[in-house]
Amino acid sequence: MKIGIIGPPASGKTTLFNALTGGAARTGGFGSAQAHVGVAHVADPRVDALAALFRPKKKTYAAVDFADVPGLGAGEARPDVEAIPQALQGADALLLVVRAFGDPGVPHPRGSVDPVRDWADVCLDLLLRDLAVVERRVERLARTAALKKDSAEAAELELLRRLQAGLEANRPIADLGLPAGEAHRLRGFGFLSAKPLLGVVNVGEDGLGRPPAAFGLPAEGTVALCAKLEAELAQLPEGERAAFLADYGLGRPARDRVIEAAFALLGLVCFFTVVGEELRAWPVPAGTTALRAAGAVHSDLERGFIRAEVVSFGALVEAGSVAAARDRGALRLEGKDYEVQDGDILTIRFHV
Repeated sequence: MKIGIIGPPASGKTTLFNALTGGAARTGGFGSAQAHVGVAHVADPRVDALAALFRPKKKTYAAVDFADVPGLGAGEARPDVEAIPQALQGADALLLVVRAFGDPGVPHPRGSVDPVRDWADVCLDLLLRDLAVVERRVERLARTAALKKDSAEAAELELLRRLQAGLEANRPIADLGLPAGEAHRLRGFGFLSAKPLLGVVNVGEDGLGRPPAAFGLPAEGTVALCAKLEAELAQLPEGERAAFLADYGLGRPARDRVIEAAFALLGLVCFFTVVGEELRAWPVPAGTTALRAAGAVHSDLERGFIRAEVVSFGALVEAGSVAAARDRGALRLEGKDYEVQDGDILTIRFHV
C-alpha cells in the first residue's frame, strides 16, 4: 500500500512524514522541491501474539509506503497548473494535511491559519491537475478518433469529456459515480481527485484532544494530531514512549491511528502466514479470495493452489497451538473461492 502525503507549505506534512516513517527529512522553510519516500510498519499486536506462539526467527509486520511531495494548494485557478507529481503515481490514497496551529516562528504563507481554506485550496489544486491531464488527452483524441474510426478511442473520448464536465463543475472524479469498469480504465492516468482522501488536522499542543469537527473539517475520514509531538515520539527509544504519551494524555501514537484509518478507508484486511522461519502479515482488500491471497504471497502459490488451511486469530490464540485448534475443529480446509477474513492465519497447499 502506498499513500501520498499532500498539503500546503508550512502545514507540517513533512514533520508528519518523519513521525510516520521514523525519517529525518528536513522541515521548515516552506518545504522544498524534493519529494521524500519512506516506509512505516503497522504496529499490529496480533503479530506479536502469533510470534509468541510460533517463535519464528523473523516476524514481518505489514508495511505502508509513504511519499511526501512539495506543498500543493495555490488558492487560485492557474492556467499553467503543474503536472501530477511523479511521486504520487501509484498511490492508493492521499493523506491531506492542513494546519490548525499558530507559531510565529513558522509563518503561514497565506498570512493566516485557516484549515478550511487550506483544505479547499489543495482540493482545487487536485482538480486543476486532473483537468489539465484530461484536457490534453481530449485534445489529442479529438484530432485522431474521427479519422481512425476507432471505437475504443471514441469510447475513451466520451468518458473523458464526462470527466472534463465534472471537473469544470468543481466535482472530484471520486464523486462522479463512475461504474467500476470505467474507473478501472482510468487507472493509468493516476488522477488525484479519484483517489480516496484521508484528512489530518495538524494541531498545536493546545489543540490536543479536540476533534476535527472543532476546526470545521469532516468528522469522518479525518484525524486530529500534533505532528511535532509525534515526530519527537518517533525518535525516542521504545521504552520511553509510553511515558511520553502519558505526559500528554495520549493513549497511543497517532501513527497507529493514521494507518488504521487508512486501512479502513481502503477497505483492507490482514491475514498472516508462517512460512519457514518467517511470520508475516499481508494486507489485502476485503473480499480477497484464498486464491488471490496465495498470489500475494507468491505467484507459484496461486498457480499451483490446491487448498488453504485456515484458522482465525482468536480461535488459534484460545486453543494455544495449531494442533489444539485442529482438535477443536477450529482449523478448516477452504477452497480457492473462500473470502479471507481479517486475522486469518493461512497455510497454502499447492503443487507446481
